[in-house]
Amino acid sequence: MSDQLVIAGRAFASRLIVGTGKYRSFQEMARAHAASGADMITVAVRRVNLTDKSKESLLDFIPRDKMFILPNTAACYTADEAIRTARLGREVGLSNWVKLEVIGDQQTLYPDTEQLIEATRVLVKEGFIVLPYTNDDLIAARKLIDAGASAVMPLAAPIGSGLGIQNPSALRILRERITEVPLIVDAGVGTASDAAVAMELGADGILMNTAIAEAVDAVLMAEAMRDATIAGRKAFLAGRMPKKLYASASSPLTGVVR
Repeated sequence: MSDQLVIAGRAFASRLIVGTGKYRSFQEMARAHAASGADMITVAVRRVNLTDKSKESLLDFIPRDKMFILPNTAACYTADEAIRTARLGREVGLSNWVKLEVIGDQQTLYPDTEQLIEATRVLVKEGFIVLPYTNDDLIAARKLIDAGASAVMPLAAPIGSGLGIQNPSALRILRERITEVPLIVDAGVGTASDAAVAMELGADGILMNTAIAEAVDAVLMAEAMRDATIAGRKAFLAGRMPKKLYASASSPLTGVVR
């Protein structure tokens, strides 16, 4: 409990954040959420039933007394779209927090950083806690922080690609230079080793969806991601041994009986 993820003054027991899309059923999603140990769940505002109470909604399968809902602006391609979507999420009672996405390209789903920075600036002024999904660019991250972002969420690889950490050097630079707010790796994780690497590089947290939802056994993968996130964090805090070109005996020769 002493090593919590703290964002905008709010503490979370888990450093793993999970999503709600692509599951085969809401029931499977709920089981995977529970297995992941996550206490923050991101929900796409534009893809959830917010008004028709007669129809089933994924929100019915998220225990809000145990899991914090983080609305996101998925599928928004302009700052104006994202701002309107964030406002809608707040108006229907989801949260004044938002995982802010402003997509710039339909094939890669890379963020439009110019629009993202503008939307961050506007929403912060309106009292939102803004967590922007961005690329692994230090300058963009610094501008988002200057605009009032409460965290920065650089991608590891394109959304839903499962390619894993494609640019570890960029994440290391971000870790060294971003100290004011949490650094949360978002997008591209494919399996547990990817999650462990992200945390070993010093990420404060990690967000994933497809890697769990599209696994053959989503619940078992959620457990693996939970454990990998914890293990990677512990390894980062422990400080790994330096890499060496040549062998170094585990049992030194000094003091050996001859």
